[in-house]
Amino acid sequence: MIKLPEPGLYRTTKPYPGQEEAIPAGVLVYVGVEAGVAFVVRPGQNRRNRWFWGKPTYVLRSASWAESLKRLPSEGFYTLPHDLTLDGGGRWVKNAIVQLGYNGEGRGILFVAEDHEDEPRNVLVFSDRGVMVSDELLAKLAWAPILPVRAGATS
Repeated sequence: MIKLPEPGLYRTTKPYPGQEEAIPAGVLVYVGVEAGVAFVVRPGQNRRNRWFWGKPTYVLRSASWAESLKRLPSEGFYTLPHDLTLDGGGRWVKNAIVQLGYNGEGRGILFVAEDHEDEPRNVLVFSDRGVMVSDELLAKLAWAPILPVRAGATS
């Protein structure tokens, strides 16, 4: 039995054997398990800075390829470990709430939380335009436990 990576997000470092065009090196993939079978899939569509997974899925059969994957932090909400100076001026301050997303190449993108003064509800808003960040910064982000509220739930 091959040693499989944990389910989650990864960046490929080499093409998937036999599916080199569908899953080349340097792309975002999700590794999961369904009915006891490990699979890998590319992103399908992005909504609200989060990927939803597409088709087709490919059975994960190559142990050496699986070992070559670069593990990535989960999409979601985090706080900044230090001030982040932006190209072109401006900065986001330490402990700012950010949303982590990825581009199709598996590179991290941060979206800062904004408090819109004219918004009648007490909500934070995240832009659809973010700032690409290094793997080094990704490793330092601190998880922010913001709980999801499902449609139809009462507050």
